[in-house]
Amino acid sequence: MSDLHDQARNLPCWSSKVSPVPLSGGITNVNFLVEDAGRKYVVRIGDDRPIHQIMRFNELAAARAAAQAGISPAIHFHQPGALVIDYIEGKTLTAPDIRDPAMLMRILPLLRRCHRDVPAYLRGPVLMFWVFHVIRDYGWSLKAASSRYEAILPTLLENASRLEVAIGASEIVFGHNDLLAANFIDDGSRLWLIDWDYAGFNNPLFDLGGLASNNELSPAQEDWLLENYFQTPMTSPLRRRYQAMKCASLLRETMWSMVSEVHSTIDFDYAAYTTENLSRYKAAYEAFLEN
Repeated sequence: MSDLHDQARNLPCWSSKVSPVPLSGGITNVNFLVEDAGRKYVVRIGDDRPIHQIMRFNELAAARAAAQAGISPAIHFHQPGALVIDYIEGKTLTAPDIRDPAMLMRILPLLRRCHRDVPAYLRGPVLMFWVFHVIRDYGWSLKAASSRYEAILPTLLENASRLEVAIGASEIVFGHNDLLAANFIDDGSRLWLIDWDYAGFNNPLFDLGGLASNNELSPAQEDWLLENYFQTPMTSPLRRRYQAMKCASLLRETMWSMVSEVHSTIDFDYAAYTTENLSRYKAAYEAFLEN
């Protein structure tokens, strides 16, 4: 951590000597709060992580475009391995916050702006985030590492293939692809969306399913979200495609944690996170099969 602290402290963007303060929450990078010349900033320290499909050029392009679209903090400085953004004074949301119907009504237009407005500001190469490619690649990585989950990989990958077929043809939007509650900040008057590590073109159902699964929305709230996002009454085909993508979102989160157990050096209980998400995935997949 001391090396990362020094890296944040010695960035050339500071006007004077600064004292970075570690922030909790990052599990693919390390974050610091820095005050300089009367303003506060968040410094995100992290290199490319190809094992997780994270490429920092893509994160930078997405964060820039999202800031221009007015949904994410402005970028103050960047260099390889470091991104400095404005600090937003506000409340970091929790899953219960997300489940509040009033909050969901605020999140929906933010999500639409991410999907529809951000692409207008994108510059240079950006990635596509196709969850089934990610799942297959995780399968290869886990096999190569002789992961303790190797015995269940064939079943998980077979399930993923079934889910991919069920989704069928995809509408493509620009997705955030990591809608954890902690990636939303409420400043009291507006919502902000942060952390663009996994951003990329994707089916909108992935963000909708991820928002629901990460924050344990009720079935009624899921129906509300789908009907209001697509502005159409719920249909059986839409619900089934959504359920398939929700399962894929949970499976990707599970396999992300499995891979992190092997490769991550960040102090986080990945084994417990794997167990939790594998259980949730299995329940969702059984419900998908029953329907």
